Amino acid sequence: MPNKLAKNMVFSGTFINEKINRIRAYLQEIEPLLKLSKQEILDDITKLRTLERNFQLIVDEMIDINQHFIKELNLKISDDLEGTFRILGENKILPEDFVLKIAPTVGLRNRIVHRYEELDSKIFIETFQKEYSDFEKYVKFITDYSEKIS
Repeated sequence: MPNKLAKNMVFSGTFINEKINRIRAYLQEIEPLLKLSKQEILDDITKLRTLERNFQLIVDEMIDINQHFIKELNLKISDDLEGTFRILGENKILPEDFVLKIAPTVGLRNRIVHRYEELDSKIFIETFQKEYSDFEKYVKFITDYSEKIS
């Protein structure tokens, strides 16, 4: 990597670390909830809304990180937020097979936030419980790449 890029990424490293720390905190907050049964969560609206809100916050932080990489590395601009994951995949910041799995979280986030269409809470909970580790993988990929270029 050119020195100019590394110097530019020093500032963004702080930004990225703050975002990563928030993602980790949100994941830690909901970890106990994700160990509950689907029915226990469905029976307690506070638990369900906590999962939905933390999911939204996690995805928002990921989008911010993606956009920051795109800007700092002068990558092609995406037409939509889901595309920010694809751009990082095309540029080997995230593995492309992982991008195919994680990018659709933006659409789910949009359904939660904007209520575009009815969200099936059962499927949301099952998916979140099953795919929880993908958020941890995202953090690892971003952290590894950030360390590589700094």
